[in-house]
Formats: sequence, structure tokens, C-alpha cells
Amino acid sequence: MTNLYESQRAMRNMRKAAMQRGVVAILDIGTSKVACLVLRFDGPEHFGEQDGIGSMAGQSSFRVIGAATTRSRGVSFGEIDAMQETERAIRTAVQAAQKMANVRVDHVIACFSGAQPRSYGLAGEIELQDSVVTEQDIARVLSACDMPDYGQGREVLHAQPVNFAIDHRSGLNDPRGQIGNRLAVDMHMMTVDSTAIQNLLYCIKRCDLELAGLASSAYVSGVSSLVEDEQELGAACIDLGGGATGLSIFMKKHMIYSDGVRLGGEHVTGDISKGLQVPLTVAERIKTFYGGVVATGMDDREMIEIGGETGDWEHDRRTVSRAELIGIMRPRVEEILEEVRARLDAAGFDRLPSQQIVLTGGGSQIPGLDGLASRILGQQVRLGRPLRVQGLPQAATGAAFASSVGLCLFAAHPQDEWWDFEIPAERYPARSLRRAVKWFRDNW
Repeated sequence: MTNLYESQRAMRNMRKAAMQRGVVAILDIGTSKVACLVLRFDGPEHFGEQDGIGSMAGQSSFRVIGAATTRSRGVSFGEIDAMQETERAIRTAVQAAQKMANVRVDHVIACFSGAQPRSYGLAGEIELQDSVVTEQDIARVLSACDMPDYGQGREVLHAQPVNFAIDHRSGLNDPRGQIGNRLAVDMHMMTVDSTAIQNLLYCIKRCDLELAGLASSAYVSGVSSLVEDEQELGAACIDLGGGATGLSIFMKKHMIYSDGVRLGGEHVTGDISKGLQVPLTVAERIKTFYGGVVATGMDDREMIEIGGETGDWEHDRRTVSRAELIGIMRPRVEEILEEVRARLDAAGFDRLPSQQIVLTGGGSQIPGLDGLASRILGQQVRLGRPLRVQGLPQAATGAAFASSVGLCLFAAHPQDEWWDFEIPAERYPARSLRRAVKWFRDNW
């Protein structure tokens, strides 16, 4: 607990230092691409209390002055498995973005998918010494939460108070200054596999960069792709990446659940490669230009030239109908969506007042996906595009950049994570473990 607390605090201080200098880099380390954005901030006075929270708050306080993306290497299922290759990809992206921005960057805030996220709902309660809630009381109630025994080899990545209650008034965002006798809090905590985080930290260090913050891709994708109402009333963001699919559920503007599926767009590409016996690069091109999941009568007649450089004339001249291609892609896409459905069911998503589902990430661009997804996941499905951010080049505005844009917003306005408060040293022993979903069943 303390080492998490220390490292998070150190990262916060580093983030503040980066803000003072006015520039920070955003690094989205994915299985298929590494994207780097360089942000310039208009000075620390923009980071006061007045901004509030929420995705649109303080949109004007930064602008993107450099952007670059490169093919990811050495990453599978969203986790680093070949250090040198990933290091090269990160260096390439960062150098290109720095060149465009014409400024040197030392601090990065990174996001990643994979690492087997797990969600917990924690609860804490205290008697108020004085009848008015102070910052100390918030620190006390946060430290009174029952810490679950989340096991060896796991680390806390996000921990946020999602609901405060004073006496019997629940659903408070910020109880400071309010009057009552008992203060209770519900928290959402997300843990990830610590090896994945250690590898990421080590890799960023080897690139001579300082890490000023870490976030999960699924979380930041939700921040950038869900509109205010969806974040408030309840919605799930499905981030279809290359090697992993992230899932985050938002309610009352907070992430209250997160999970991941170890499947993504690259698995679809792999299926095409095997099915048509072509290299992965050719399969990727065919998927991007001709892919889809819903076949119509026309698709039997639309022929796709496979092409190739094997030197075998017959082999290189092959064609395949679009219907056949769809026949290869659809089962895998269905499998990914079925897995997502199972995770949503486990989270109790059907108990939320609103069940909007937003698909984003590079994999969400397959034509016909929204129709297939609404059949498998439920009626209210839409494709999400990240919010517009100042200075972002046109090439980086699509769904594939949802997590990069979300990370920009996260950098400018991190949600009040529990290490914003000085937590007293004495810790309570772990008692009970409550699922993240329990509190909103009781409160809505």
C-alpha cells in the first residue's frame, strides 16, 4: 500500500513539475501503434479549483503542438514482451513528435491496455468529530476503506472516490463544508498485473524519459468518447484495440468498473492471414480496405485481388469475394463481442438506469460493426469519436486515437484520486471485499 502511495505521489509531483515547465508528452503504447502527442499548457494558473471535473472542463488549457505515430513493436495483448523493440518504437514516436513541436520533452504520461485489470468496490465510514466535513475527514474516511487482499503480483492503478454520503444523503460529489454526523464513501479501485507496469516503467526509463502519470487505456478512452450525459447516467466504453479490448463503465462521471478481453483487431488480421494464406501486412491491407462483418448480396460479386510477391504467378493472381472475407472476419468479431457481453453481465451493467454502449478504438472502424454489436450487446450502441482537442492534426482525430485524446484530458484534469489527500499513516486491516457494482444497486 505504501509503495503504491509513494510512487503515485512522486508521479503527481513530477506531473506538477512538467506543468510548470509547460510541456508534457502523452504516450499511448498499444499493440498495433505507439502514438505520442506533445502538449503545451498555458501556465499553472489554469489548474485551479474553478475548472470542476468532467470531460469538457478546461478544454482550452492546453493545445497539441506535436504528434507522431509509429508501428508498435514488441507489444502483444497490450503488454510489452520485447523490451528493445518497444523502446525503439517509443523513441521513434517521441523524437518525431518533438521534432514537429520543436521542443524537447522530458516528462511523459502514458496509457496502456492489457495487464488483466480487476475492479473492486470499497466502502468506508467514519463519525465526524466536528459537524462540518473538512479535508481531514475526507482523508480519514478514505483510509477507513476496507482494502481487499488483491493478491501477490498486483498493483493499484486507479483508485477514486465515486460517491460520498453524509448521514442518509447519498450521491454527493464533494462533501467538503457540508454538515452531518457520519461520513461514508464508496470507492472504485482497479488493480493490474504488476509485471506489466514494471516493464512499462523500465522501458520508459530506458528511453531517458520521466514518467509523470499512468492510466489504463479503457479509462481514458471513456473520458474522451463518452459525452457528459453518458458519463453521468451510465454508459460502457468498449475500446477495441489491436491486441486487447478494454472495457470501462462510467456512472456519475466516474469510472466504476473496468475489465479487459485479450483479443483485438490483430486477431482478425491473423485469421485473414491464415484463411487466405497471405502475409500479415497484406491481410491488414485487405481488412482495412475491404473488411466488414455484414454480407449483402452484392458482396458475392465483389472480387478482391489479393496480390503478393511470392513469384508464383498463379498464387499472386488470386482473388477472393468480399463475402468470403466477411465470412473469415465475422466469427472472430462475434467472439470478441460475446466476451465483452460476458464481462458486462458480470459487472451488473443491466442494472444501470441507462445502458448506452459506445464502441471506440481502431477496431471499431470495421464497417457494419455497430449493427452486429447492437445485436450481441443490446440496443443502444453507437460509434464513439474522441472529443476535439485544440491543435490535434486531422490524421489523429479518429477513433483509433480515443485513448491518446483521453490521456490529454486526463493529464490536464486528473480525477481526484485518493492520493490528493494526505492519508494518515495508521492503516486498517483488510476486512471485506465488495464488488464495484454493489453501491449503485443500492443508490439508484
